Amino acid sequence: MRFGKTLRKSVYEPWQDKYIDYAKLKSLLREDKPDEDDEPWTEDDENRFCDEILNVQLEKVAQFQAEKIEDLRRHVDGAFEKLREFPAADEGRPRTDADTQQLKDLEAELDTITNEVKELQKYSNLNYTGFLKIVKKHDRKRGDRYKIRPMMMLSLSKRPFNSEQAYSPLLNKLSLMYFAIQQHLEESGAADAYPVDPDSQPETHNGEKYTAHKFWVHQDNLLEVKTYILRRLPALVYSEQSAKEVDGQQDPTITSLYFDNSSFDLYSKKVEREMEASSLRLRWYGQLSARPEIFLEQKILHENGSSEEHKFAVKEKYIKLFLDGDYGMEKSAQKMERQGQKPEDVNEFRSTAAAIQKFARENRLEPVVRANYRRSAFQKPGDDRVRISIDTDIAFIREDTLDPDRPCRDPKEWHRLDIDNSNMTYPFNNINQSEVSRFPYAVLEIKLKEDVNRGKRPSWIQDLMGSHLVHPCPRFSKFVHGTASLFEDYVNRLPFWLSNLDTDIRKDPQVAFEEEESRRAQRAENEQVVGSLLGTKLGSYKPSRSSPVAKSYLADRLAAEQTPKSPSSRPPAGDEAGEPSSSSGGGGARGALSPEPQPTDGGAERSTLNYGTLSSVFPGFSLSRYSRAKQAREARQRQQQQQESAAPLPLPPGVTEPTEWLKNAGPLQIEPKVWLANERTFLKWQHICVLLGGLAVSLYSAGGGSGNVLAQAMGAVFVGVAVSAGAWSYWVVVTRRDMIVQRSGKDFDFLAGPLVVSAALGVALVVNFVFAYRKAFGYDGQDESWGVGSNGTMVGEMGELRI
Repeated sequence: MRFGKTLRKSVYEPWQDKYIDYAKLKSLLREDKPDEDDEPWTEDDENRFCDEILNVQLEKVAQFQAEKIEDLRRHVDGAFEKLREFPAADEGRPRTDADTQQLKDLEAELDTITNEVKELQKYSNLNYTGFLKIVKKHDRKRGDRYKIRPMMMLSLSKRPFNSEQAYSPLLNKLSLMYFAIQQHLEESGAADAYPVDPDSQPETHNGEKYTAHKFWVHQDNLLEVKTYILRRLPALVYSEQSAKEVDGQQDPTITSLYFDNSSFDLYSKKVEREMEASSLRLRWYGQLSARPEIFLEQKILHENGSSEEHKFAVKEKYIKLFLDGDYGMEKSAQKMERQGQKPEDVNEFRSTAAAIQKFARENRLEPVVRANYRRSAFQKPGDDRVRISIDTDIAFIREDTLDPDRPCRDPKEWHRLDIDNSNMTYPFNNINQSEVSRFPYAVLEIKLKEDVNRGKRPSWIQDLMGSHLVHPCPRFSKFVHGTASLFEDYVNRLPFWLSNLDTDIRKDPQVAFEEEESRRAQRAENEQVVGSLLGTKLGSYKPSRSSPVAKSYLADRLAAEQTPKSPSSRPPAGDEAGEPSSSSGGGGARGALSPEPQPTDGGAERSTLNYGTLSSVFPGFSLSRYSRAKQAREARQRQQQQQESAAPLPLPPGVTEPTEWLKNAGPLQIEPKVWLANERTFLKWQHICVLLGGLAVSLYSAGGGSGNVLAQAMGAVFVGVAVSAGAWSYWVVVTRRDMIVQRSGKDFDFLAGPLVVSAALGVALVVNFVFAYRKAFGYDGQDESWGVGSNGTMVGEMGELRI
């Protein structure tokens, strides 16, 4: 079915004018006028199309979606306020018929809101698919010079109208309110119910219930995520029997072969989240040539949002016969009976095989997509409460026979022989690259058992899920992504996460931390309201010290407590610092922990919701009590740390205290070039000393023979410099020799000696020049008496100067 027809059939009548005008965009592309194909596509045509799709259609859809989200948020907050005003469970008052009717009316209101949320999700998905479809038509038909698909993908990624994050807060509140109402109405199964996290997906494996959380991991953060997990959970090593890998030296490769029909009905139901939607796949570890154990698995999505998986092992030679209906797994059932297995297990195997075979035959299913990836698993041995897997090197390959002239797979076979017979591995460069789609990120999946998910999750799990290292993608499916990326022309619905593939999913650590703290605070506030209504405690939240939530809470609380109180609102004696009065009884504690003073007229003032601050999460929290207890606890911790640091740590049995550093242990080994470099430096210094000494002796000898006192003085100075340089060089060579022997990590440079010697030589040369200059020109500092001779000459003590 063409997308235009699908769009017309799926339009929600009250919003029919708010959808993308797909027909108008096709007319701008001249899609419906093949006779004009020869007419050139001009710059004006391109501008008209881009202006219409980016500035008109996209803005129209995005604005409408934002308005509806805000409208739904107001309705949800209104219903939440009604539930908040409902009498709490601990007031000792039995429920009346009026209370029951009020709850039923509120539940009906929630049903209306929920249905509108579903319609808005369908609206967003349809328009999202329409934008991607029309820009693909543009790039294929008019994209010789202009390709706008990258621009559209970037625009879609910046707008939240097809993102799960836009609906998660609404679904979270709706889930909590449904939970509270069902508990009060005592509907079937409500006693065991628990509010569902919209960012997770319930699953059932071997009768055990799990909650799955899925994330994308950028390649730059992959190693950090793995090492973070390895500190808490050991890696699950796959043996040769299970994974067919050599000694488990590397993570095994997993191949999943997904089934669908030529209309892609299973894909469409899964994307549209229809109830009882199913998927079918074949899965094996390693290469098919190694004869691995192959599983045929069916996953069913139930009405309550949870999923259930049925699977059984099948031999390779029976797969084609089973899919064609010529074999019913009877031999395997007989083998189970011969092995003495329980009759109920054998009957369950027969019923599972028959149901899956019927499902495949009725829907005319055949392999269409292969997913190949390498998996790292983490789990404690014998403890399946927390299971984590990381899939890398993910590649999707076509396995269909939609084109009878050029089928990707031999219709007579159930898998591609060109891949499996040649043991082809990632990145699959030896096949047609148009049949391969490589996923750019790793996929992290965290599965928590139901008792762990109900109770307090491990803090390290919570920190990892809210960190900057991962990008949440709650509804990600390999089957859906592989089909959407390889068969975009055959399907009319696309998953919301496609636009994120062209963006950078890495986040700033501080920004990610602040966003997660705000989300947790908001969820804790909602749970507190529901818990107070039921008289139970659904969850707890404690912000980190550096959390912006904690900062805003402390600032607001300090400002509130510093406000002057009226005498009538002050606590009585003995009730200072938030402590309850001894005479107040049970009600005194409640009054002392009140976030703000009660009005004197007895009226109740309802504070407005302050989302993201802890004061709204725990309105009965006292800062003064909290501060005093926290300070005392921190003082005890500091005192304990000081005592522990002062006392020597006891050594384990059999361990002796070391007498030398680890770097000094073992035999001394010195490279000859290091030792000789030190000796060579010493010889260079001695060479300088000999030159200076020779110069000094020469000056002194020449000055003594001619009676030149200046020359003798400079010779003595140079002798002193030469002796100083020799002594310095000897000290340096000895010191460096000791440092080498002691394996010292200090710097070997000694800058003082060369600077002193150079400065002494410079001063000596300057002084020598000054005295020689004054001697040569007669400025030696002596007084001269001059006179005029009879012949006009100047006569002085040094002789006659003729002019």
